Amino acid sequence: MRRSTPHILALSLLPALIGCHAAAPVEAPLTPRALAAIGANPGAPREALARRVDALFGAPAMIETRAVIVVYDGRIVAERYGPGYHENTRFISWSMAKSVTGVLIGLLVADGRLRLDQSPPIPAWQRPGDPRGEITLRQLLQMRSGLRHTEAGNPIYTSDEVRMLFLDGRDDMAAYAESQPLEAEPGRKWEYSSNTSVILADIAARVLTDSTDPRVRRQVVSDYLHTRLFDPLGMKSVVPEYDAHGTLIGGSLIHATARDWARFGEFLRGYGAVRGAQIVPRGWIEFMTSANPRNPGYGAQIWRNAVPAGGGKPQYPGAPASVFSCDGHLGQYIAVSPSQRLTVVRLGKTAEGALDPVRQGIADIIRLYPER
Repeated sequence: MRRSTPHILALSLLPALIGCHAAAPVEAPLTPRALAAIGANPGAPREALARRVDALFGAPAMIETRAVIVVYDGRIVAERYGPGYHENTRFISWSMAKSVTGVLIGLLVADGRLRLDQSPPIPAWQRPGDPRGEITLRQLLQMRSGLRHTEAGNPIYTSDEVRMLFLDGRDDMAAYAESQPLEAEPGRKWEYSSNTSVILADIAARVLTDSTDPRVRRQVVSDYLHTRLFDPLGMKSVVPEYDAHGTLIGGSLIHATARDWARFGEFLRGYGAVRGAQIVPRGWIEFMTSANPRNPGYGAQIWRNAVPAGGGKPQYPGAPASVFSCDGHLGQYIAVSPSQRLTVVRLGKTAEGALDPVRQGIADIIRLYPER
């Protein structure tokens, strides 16, 4: 008996259909540790959040994540640590410190001790005829001072931040950074510079004290930071480092627990307010997180989720454009999304040049949450 063409066609498709069904991915069961990292009512599907946090620890491209904290609507809803790390471990900031320094300057501007569009009180720049006297505080904050600088040079000892931190500039880091000549007209060129953040820290010390005694400089800046910022935020673990001249190493070296870094992120998410108290004017955080004229991917001592100058892709693909973040060497991130009431902290050690999967992993967590 002859089979009809439709039956023959249906039978011929069976192997393909079976093959498609067999190829469907089957997710592995979540480990108890992955689930235990997620709190009750996390504001997103619990299992999906557990998988995305777990991916930051387990995927080979993420090596090595040491801490992840997710804060939603003011509550820690996910917290996990790598082997050997815990809630009392202090983690190095690297360049996340720049955002702390940016807030420090904002406090001094709010106090009336500094002005954004005036030349800062750096004596060497105020000599008659010195073109660096045209550099404004705003331009320093936005990384467009025009000072000669090489960040992450090759070989590494040619990098100005390496020379400043570890070689000939280490005893008086601000003096090294401030001694550089102009390579561009102030305001015209954006160039990421760890040295610029040390200049900002030196400016803070200069307006807080006339003393050149390193102990005095260190003490007045420390007291100001703790009284005006760290203590109100509840950041009890913070340990900033200072150089031999008493200057805060404000571009690189502040230590704190992951929970305290999350507190700082929440402070930024609240636009400078904590528990109803406005610590720094809201307008200052808006300034820090707004695009600067030479790079839409950068604000003022903080990164933005926008296509950077020169092209490329946003920091956190698929996440809202309003996301901003404090970024540090080797994959330290505090990603903040005000429209989602969300802060995500990832701390660890991942090679520079291999950080795209880490940022995508953070973006995957952010995308679980709705915008409000």
